[in-house]
Amino acid sequence: MITLTEKACDKVKSQLQKRGKGIGIRLGVRTTGCSGLAYTLEYVDTYDAEVGVTNYAQKDFAVLVDAKSDAYLSGLTMDWVRNGLNEGFDFKNPNEKDRCGCGESFRI
Repeated sequence: MITLTEKACDKVKSQLQKRGKGIGIRLGVRTTGCSGLAYTLEYVDTYDAEVGVTNYAQKDFAVLVDAKSDAYLSGLTMDWVRNGLNEGFDFKNPNEKDRCGCGESFRI
C-alpha cells in the first residue's frame, strides 16, 4: 500500500493541471548514490494496464508502481513539505534502514 497525504495529492493535481496533460505519476526506485537506492517520480501521460504494474489510484489521478519497486515502497507515505526556502516531496518509508548524509539515497 502507498499513501499520499492531502498536500501531496494537491501538488500532484496542480502539477498535472499546469502541464496541461497527464493521468498521474509513476513512483519507483533506482540504484544510485552512497546508500544504494533513490526514489524516482515521473509524470505519466497515458496508461494501458501493464503486467507487473500496480495502480494505487487516488481520487483524481493514478499512482503507478512496477513490481520491483513495489517491494521497496510497501507502506510508503508521500508528503509535500516546505522547509524554509526549500519544498518538495518527502518520502516516509518504513522499509528504510538509513539514508546517506546528503539525503539523496537510502538503504533497505
